[in-house]
Amino acid sequence: MEKIAVTGIGIVAPSGIGRRQFWANIKSGRSFIKKITRFDSSLYPAHIAGQIDELDKYSNVSERLLKKMDTFSHMALIASELALQDAGIDIKQEDPNLVGIFLGNAIGGWLYAETELRDMYIEGREGVSPYMASAWFPAAPQGQVSIYYGIKGFSKTIVADRASSSEAIGYAKKTLGKNKLNLILAGGMEAPVSPYALLCCNTYGGLSVNNGHPESAYRPFDKKKSGFVIAEGAGIMVLESEKKAHARGTNINAYITGFGSTCDGVDRINPDPSGVQLARAIKLALADAKLNIDQIDYVSLDGLAMEVWDKSEAAAIKSVFGSRAKDILVSCPKSMFGNLLGASGAVDLIITILAMEHNLIPPTLNLNQPDPLGLNYVALEAKPAVINKALIISRGRGGINSVLVVERA
Repeated sequence: MEKIAVTGIGIVAPSGIGRRQFWANIKSGRSFIKKITRFDSSLYPAHIAGQIDELDKYSNVSERLLKKMDTFSHMALIASELALQDAGIDIKQEDPNLVGIFLGNAIGGWLYAETELRDMYIEGREGVSPYMASAWFPAAPQGQVSIYYGIKGFSKTIVADRASSSEAIGYAKKTLGKNKLNLILAGGMEAPVSPYALLCCNTYGGLSVNNGHPESAYRPFDKKKSGFVIAEGAGIMVLESEKKAHARGTNINAYITGFGSTCDGVDRINPDPSGVQLARAIKLALADAKLNIDQIDYVSLDGLAMEVWDKSEAAAIKSVFGSRAKDILVSCPKSMFGNLLGASGAVDLIITILAMEHNLIPPTLNLNQPDPLGLNYVALEAKPAVINKALIISRGRGGINSVLVVERA
């Protein structure tokens, strides 16, 4: 089967917008998590996050259109445009029937909806904006990107908690592999830094309440782990067949060669502590990529910074790789800027591709005392390393396991 190429990268994150700014900040290994100040968040148990403060500077979206959409759709449009520019694609020259959009998110867009409902109930308005119905729901970004570019091909929105964008990218890979489309915009976006969304994330469970020290609050795989920190942003890539990419004469960033997906089927929230089904997802992804365990150079960790999640993830890696587990470099770069929930897998994939390009593995911040032991963590500072083939692990509540394999171009 023909390889699926990543030819364009669009990133909107707390640590930077656009691949150059984003990578410059990621390789520096510093934290971008801080107290939420755009509204009074002091009454929430957890009120720190990775936030984007300069979104409008990077946007060509008209004020008229912005009034019709939530922030997560706005971020998706910016990331899509950055990805298309990076790929050197004029979307008007493509057959719109053969271009698709595969995106994922976990909670939808709530700033728009909660603002409208607040105005109705508190300020006495008689109704809400007619655009509310099409602004908040999870498929809204797919619709807005489709309308903005006139894209008409087979498309899909995936909602699978934090594994959403990894699942979307996996389905995009499969669809391109069947020659159903020429080109796909694939990835995810999330905008949880608003009053109602923050409330939902707090009741979700697992957030760190170390509000006094935001830079050190997110500590995946550390003995002093206290839960994860939310973040907002979007990561979207242009995917196309290797043949089409070569025909266009474009630069190929990497190849997505493997995808594996399983479910634990144990608990409605927590994963199976054994990590058995995550291990199976890793094996499925390796088999899909036709690789063996000796060929993987790096693993991007899901890293929720919760006991059962981190330990079961480590257990799965040890189960699959055996004695090699202590040698393969692993890290959780999202510890720098926060967990983008449904968009986290796409952003982790982008970071891994950039790490391949620059021969540098970004670190896991705040990892002073590894727990559990037995993995070769890249901690505190970036580490030079040649990465030819890598795994990206994403997991969601209810035991969703999603694994991607990416290879150097």
